[in-house]
Amino acid sequence: MGRVFVINLEGSIYSCKHCQTHLALADDIISKSFHCRHGKAYLFDKVVNITEGEQEERMMMTGMHTVVDIFCVRCGSILGWKYEYAHEKAQKYKEGKFILESRYKILGPDGSNYMGGQEAQAIGSDADDA
Repeated sequence: MGRVFVINLEGSIYSCKHCQTHLALADDIISKSFHCRHGKAYLFDKVVNITEGEQEERMMMTGMHTVVDIFCVRCGSILGWKYEYAHEKAQKYKEGKFILESRYKILGPDGSNYMGGQEAQAIGSDADDA
């Protein structure tokens, strides 16, 4: 395998819990009201330092979606998924966006599990379950 190039972000950063590789900025959060198998998750507009898995169809609470799992470029840990295609018209806003999963995978800007006490209440109907 070749050399891994990692982008370092500045500001309020979310990172991989296992290797602390920078993944996203807090400013790029679109929604804090998503859900996954392991609990709550955040929807991000942009994520860096990831690799993508194979496309697959997944039935979620809001309908069928084409997604790819996303992995940390440095340690290979699964971090969440990227929405490639939403089959329901009302879900099209998710296309090209990223889900970073719960406290078991991501560190928040303060270096703690991001689903800790600072989390906002989950409101809305855009919660998914992979």
